[in-house]
Amino acid sequence: MDEIELLQPEGLVRSPAFSHVAVVPPGATTIHVGGQNAVDRTGQLVGGDDVAEQTRQVMSNLTTALAAAGAGIEHLVSVTVLLVEGVDINAAYGAAAAALAAAPKPPLVTAAVVRGLGVPGALVEVSALAAVVR
Repeated sequence: MDEIELLQPEGLVRSPAFSHVAVVPPGATTIHVGGQNAVDRTGQLVGGDDVAEQTRQVMSNLTTALAAAGAGIEHLVSVTVLLVEGVDINAAYGAAAAALAAAPKPPLVTAAVVRGLGVPGALVEVSALAAVVR
């Protein structure tokens, strides 16, 4: 095996938004990206109360972080999404899906609704695992 496999096995729900299983071959470079919030390069929160705008900033930050490690959205294996209670989940997922559309197959996705996040006013946080076969 010389590539990352993202699988949607028979017997499990099929979705264009996520895969169920990832198989990373030996020798792949693993990249862990810590929780990204909707802050700009100066640390200012972007998007106010608009979860879709915040999610676009989060995905932009994720893309920047991946690029620093020589990877892109297409190398994502797994994504964890934290959403603050009461936000419009569909708006957040819609904004994230636009960024994830660059991936040939969707990564594994775990989402949770939380009471709050570490950045005051943040409505969404995303952490990720990527892998690159070199």
